[in-house]
Amino acid sequence: MVRTVKDPETRRAEIIAAARRLFQIREYEKTTMQDVMDDLGIAKGTIYYYFKSKEELMDAVINQMGDEAVERMQKVVDEGHGNALERFQQLIAAGNIADENPEIMEQLHNPKNAGMHAAMIAVTAKRSAPLYAQIIRQGCEEGLFHVENPLETSEFILVSIQFLMDMGVYQWTEEDLMRRARALPGLIETLLHAEPGSFQFLFQQGN
Repeated sequence: MVRTVKDPETRRAEIIAAARRLFQIREYEKTTMQDVMDDLGIAKGTIYYYFKSKEELMDAVINQMGDEAVERMQKVVDEGHGNALERFQQLIAAGNIADENPEIMEQLHNPKNAGMHAAMIAVTAKRSAPLYAQIIRQGCEEGLFHVENPLETSEFILVSIQFLMDMGVYQWTEEDLMRRARALPGLIETLLHAEPGSFQFLFQQGN
């Protein structure tokens, strides 16, 4: 039999795809590196050449999920229609990672994976902030927002929301979470100097 030799990028992508699929089906904790090897029919030396541990492989899966979300969000910025408020909603929907990866996100909410989860939130906020800043600039041009520092404002909003509202970071009660969700639209409207009620859709989405 002729041994098939694949280029490094193709092989690495295959390993990440297999791990992502297994993490969804079997859960992260129950999946081993051997499971990934068996799924792909590759040797131990091959997988460990690319990933030194299951944690490193999970990190690659998370980065891939983030890449996909940012790509969708970039498309909204480049091709989306409507005013800034409408595009804000489109951007939020495009950046939703949890709906397509529920099992993986559930694993990240495990206290044992808190460091990995926090890193994902930080990286996602950093990468998506410039995209939100573009929409904020559009809103300023349309007279919907009045902000002097769009990028810094978007960074502040994203990091605050993602950390404060994430049940994997803070073990809020349902009442705690609802109280913050109700306050969120008004807080963003204050930061953006937007019309009262213009961000009420955020609370409606959370229900």
